[in-house]
Amino acid sequence: MTGRVVSRDGTSIAYDKVGDGPVVILVGGGLDDGAENAPLADALAGQFTVVNYSRRGRGRSGDTLPYALEREIEDLAALIAVAGGPAHLFGASSGGALALEASAAGLPVGGIAVYEVPYIIGDGVPAWREYVTRLTAVLAEGRRDEALRMFMRLAGSSEQDIAGAVGSPLWPGLLELAHTLGYDAACLGDGPPPAARLATITRPVLVTTGAHAPPFFVEAADAVAACVPGAERGTVDVPGHVPDPTILAPVLARFFLAA
Repeated sequence: MTGRVVSRDGTSIAYDKVGDGPVVILVGGGLDDGAENAPLADALAGQFTVVNYSRRGRGRSGDTLPYALEREIEDLAALIAVAGGPAHLFGASSGGALALEASAAGLPVGGIAVYEVPYIIGDGVPAWREYVTRLTAVLAEGRRDEALRMFMRLAGSSEQDIAGAVGSPLWPGLLELAHTLGYDAACLGDGPPPAARLATITRPVLVTTGAHAPPFFVEAADAVAACVPGAERGTVDVPGHVPDPTILAPVLARFFLAA
């Protein structure tokens, strides 16, 4: 079923709900309107009630300015309430940072599982902060095309890769989501994991990366796991930053059923 919930500031948040059982809310990452997590929702639906939503500013959801991370936490609070109580959270990429922040803020959650949260460790922090400063300026000028190019360069894409993306049928859809790169940057904050806030999380946390993840994802995951008391650190035998749901779903199910 599809539905909408009104967040605290009046923003309409669209979601899809499938399955039956304990509630799991899927929190998407950068440049995702919820479509990336749809196959995972189906894979989990045999054991859980899965809520897959479009974060504010994406897909069918509304967007009320000015943006603040607190508003996205309120969106999750509204989704948890409409789902009927405490919920497990799965956050992919920057959505993992949002899920962790929501738990640290005291939302009624069960287990929190995150996959390849792109916190910045060590020497990468100055470049991240420069990116955020430039991204803010570019988006303020309405230059969505340049914002996407900047993001792709930060993620390690070559100029040839970027040229190919610009010429692909996917580019117009990415342009529609480009302003939310600023929202993802806000979820990641200054770059490193927010150690003091993560240390306040009392719920079970599973921090995962793919088996072939680049070193910076592994370092970030290790840092998160070190911050959260009792966190479980796992590796999923999948390639890529968008994992195969048929492999990831059993890992999440085991964790959530035990949480």
